[in-house]
Amino acid sequence: MAKMHVIYKEDKWNMITAEVEGSRITVREISTEWGEDTYVLNGRHELLDWAKKHFTPDKYDNSAEILEKLQQI
Repeated sequence: MAKMHVIYKEDKWNMITAEVEGSRITVREISTEWGEDTYVLNGRHELLDWAKKHFTPDKYDNSAEILEKLQQI
């Protein structure tokens, strides 16, 4: 059974979620600007490496908050 984590949620259209099923982690970014992007990662280590490259302060105002929540998974 997969466990869903809400990483960031502005409203019902702008959010980031992570779904953990075993060692597989599926991250979904949903935005009114660019639609939905889905990333499937194999384990926590790969998730954190990807997140540090993807959620940079120049792209995301709340990158520190997002990275902190992803580290808690």
